[in-house]
Amino acid sequence: MPELPDVEGFRRYWSRYMTGERVRRVEVPKPAIVRNRSAAALGRALAGRRFERPDRHGKWMIAATDGPILLLHFGMTGGLHWSAQTGDGWHRHDRLIFVTPNGEMRYRNMRMLGGAWLARDGRELEGIVGSLGPDAAGLDADELEALLDGRRGGVKATLMNQRVVAGIGNELSDEILWQARIHPGRAVRELSSRKRAELARIAVEVLTESNRHGRIPRNPGWLEEQRGRRDARCPRCGRQFRRSRIAGRTSYWCPRCQRT
Repeated sequence: MPELPDVEGFRRYWSRYMTGERVRRVEVPKPAIVRNRSAAALGRALAGRRFERPDRHGKWMIAATDGPILLLHFGMTGGLHWSAQTGDGWHRHDRLIFVTPNGEMRYRNMRMLGGAWLARDGRELEGIVGSLGPDAAGLDADELEALLDGRRGGVKATLMNQRVVAGIGNELSDEILWQARIHPGRAVRELSSRKRAELARIAVEVLTESNRHGRIPRNPGWLEEQRGRRDARCPRCGRQFRRSRIAGRTSYWCPRCQRT
């Protein structure tokens, strides 16, 4: 599932091909992917508009034009594909196609989660993303620790709560908690101030490295490198990872290293 680093990668990809491009038309093979307008209204609003350099907040990509603002959320299976050819070989999961004089950007989304929103101005943009917490990549360790302080829920659920901090999902939270040696089911208020500070520091390090790659890297010595393997084992101690349902998601954790 795309998380903050993946969407940062999509933002860079969009910026490379679409910054300065003028929209000739928008093709919408699946109109339901447009969430707060009709597909026809989206097409009319963007036709003739020029895209500016995109932004991102958490898992949302924000693509402003010289008029309205396009927002893309990638759900569980979303992604982008640029083609220099127009009208050639659309994939069956292409849901939106932004046609420009130099090619077309295709928004793919197999499971139709996420989608596209249109905001006419900053006030409408705030109405769509205003309930989100601060972007995780924009926080330093002290700021992140302050957000965790006083929270009463489980630590994994808190990290994934987009109203607390935007952008951290299932895999990032597993990586952060494994590196910090904290059990994902542990309550935040049970952590010592020292442990919260360590968690915040490691979270910033994991986010920084992941953003550099534009995805959560499968680095040797990271949990992510083992994720999905039949016999996934902890790179630190060699114990087989456990998988259990925590905060509503399938979580990987080490029964030896993550006792805290």
